[in-house]
Amino acid sequence: MANIEILPLGAGQDVGRSCVVVTLAGKRIMFDCGMHMGYNDSRRFPDFSFLIPHAAGESAMGASGEVGASGAGVGAAGEAGANDSARETAVDFTGLIDAVVITHFHLDHCGGLVYFTEMCGYDGPIYMTTPTKAVAPILLEDFRKIMVERHGMRKFFTSADIKNCMKKVIPVALHETVHVDESLSLKAYYAGHVLGAAMFLASAGGSSVLYTGDYNMTPDRHLGAAWVDLCKPTVLITESTYATTIRDSKRAREGDFLQQVHEAVARGGKVLIPVFALGRAQELCILLDTYWERMGLGGIPIYFSAGLTAKANMYYKLFIPWTNQKIKESFVRRNMFEFAHISEFDRSYADSPGPCVLFATPGMLHAGTSLAVFKKWAHSPKNLVILPGYCVKGTVGAKLLAGETKALEVDASTVIDVKMQVSALSFSAHADAKGILQLISQCQPESVVLVHGERRKMNFLKDKIRSSFNLPAYNPPNGETLTLTTTPHLVIDLESDLVAASLSSKRKRLPSYAAANGDNDGDNDDDAAPLPLAAPLATKRAKLLDRPAIPLSGVLLVDRDSSGAVGDARLLSASSALQEMGMVEVGMTVAVDVHVADADLAAVAAHLAALPSLASELNMTHDPPNRLVSASTSLVISIPPDNPSKFVFAWHYRDDALARRALTAVHALAPAAQAAL
Repeated sequence: MANIEILPLGAGQDVGRSCVVVTLAGKRIMFDCGMHMGYNDSRRFPDFSFLIPHAAGESAMGASGEVGASGAGVGAAGEAGANDSARETAVDFTGLIDAVVITHFHLDHCGGLVYFTEMCGYDGPIYMTTPTKAVAPILLEDFRKIMVERHGMRKFFTSADIKNCMKKVIPVALHETVHVDESLSLKAYYAGHVLGAAMFLASAGGSSVLYTGDYNMTPDRHLGAAWVDLCKPTVLITESTYATTIRDSKRAREGDFLQQVHEAVARGGKVLIPVFALGRAQELCILLDTYWERMGLGGIPIYFSAGLTAKANMYYKLFIPWTNQKIKESFVRRNMFEFAHISEFDRSYADSPGPCVLFATPGMLHAGTSLAVFKKWAHSPKNLVILPGYCVKGTVGAKLLAGETKALEVDASTVIDVKMQVSALSFSAHADAKGILQLISQCQPESVVLVHGERRKMNFLKDKIRSSFNLPAYNPPNGETLTLTTTPHLVIDLESDLVAASLSSKRKRLPSYAAANGDNDGDNDDDAAPLPLAAPLATKRAKLLDRPAIPLSGVLLVDRDSSGAVGDARLLSASSALQEMGMVEVGMTVAVDVHVADADLAAVAAHLAALPSLASELNMTHDPPNRLVSASTSLVISIPPDNPSKFVFAWHYRDDALARRALTAVHALAPAAQAAL
């Protein structure tokens, strides 16, 4: 039995600062290392003190963030390590973590990475896709400027820190298996969500964990749907942002969006759409640009935050293989990201009279252009703010979604009465409840762990998973280690010659596993229709028992790595195994006497005359008067002249199958016969 440990440092019964540490066959992997957009104190970054053995069960950071790594503060805060009197301890995070994996470039998944590497001292391998490696440093630098240059935050990471961090990153291609070391491997799957987003399958010691990050099971206007093969992970760790939501049709949402924008500009209002630089921004820009062209609204300007339009266009050109099929096919004729009606925004435009539409970053109204413009436009009832995605608790966007419009606290020094209209339309690229269940059905895990969601909604989805799939489901909080005891699976590679020989030796239809165990009448239905995708896993497993069983006999070779962990396993023929191990075959002959009770002596005597027919059945030669031999095998059957109550069987161990058939045939001649070695 083996244990898998799952420790959320962030996004445990919460959304924000995603960071989940998994211990798998002695290997420790950190999945994502984000920041929380709703906090500016010690809760901004994951609480890395939970990784320190002596700090288990307590947060060594507290409110001031103080456990040091190599002399640096490990405070999970914007003012990390600012308390000079704080306790500092040298911590070797590189020795505690074998690998860091980043699923995509959103700051709630990668925003704490620079802090972890450059200020906490982690110097081990970091894995992410190439688009994520290209985009993440730009978003990190934009956020750094906001926090340091505009808000005067001290002791934040620097531009040099970002560059040094990115030098440690190892890019991963889709479906590429990367070996971290002899026993730990990673494989990336397409996640949708944003450009370059990936799910990662970590495998070690016969067990595996699939960590999804954020994903979308529905294709949109520029990205495809998430996809993973039938990997059957030991544990699936999935986001659950929309654990209780089943979205309405995409067409209906797009219609509502266009109608609300059109009505607002028609009455002379301004429309603010907070978005992140890449992702929903491009989705809505494509939609609105097409609508402006169709409706002849070119006189009303649409703006995008300065510089981001050009950057986004460049990255989508560079990483066109990550987009959906329609974008790929049309890209040769027309770049869908070169918008005819969308131009770059200057902050002075915020005070210009007349209607307009502005896509502004960031998407949760917690800083930057979107928050600055919101403060200016919030006082007019003609204006409209549309929140198209999820907003983390503590952000201005989350407060608006909760209906807080009177005396809204925007920041420590600003409180306003919001008179502009507020609309929430979900264009979020997260899987809804239906999509999460679809992924579970698609990859068929043994257990499910929910992260990146709200506890109440998680609990509802846990019950749904248990009832629909008969699977255990969990949602551990931050700082609490979930230990799952599992039975490791051994994946065995079969030698092709061995399989071919086994198949050729069985020309008749074979009984199913269920029939062999007396579970049914042994009838096979090879042509049965496949089970639907949504069929419960228990039903699918039961159906597999009705499939024909193919017995294989060979030598199982199992490799071990330098740490002693189980590695590759192969089933080979005896000759191949001996050759690979450099061993010489030693022959072994098995002899069995079959004694017949006195009452059956007459039956034996009567059947001695039937030896020729027995020889024919076994494809052996009758050597009169009382001996059967096989020309192609080592099997010999004889009746000693001095003891007719005994059959003597002798064969080489390789001819076990034929010997068992012969024993069965003799028992048919003499039911009371008993074999004795």
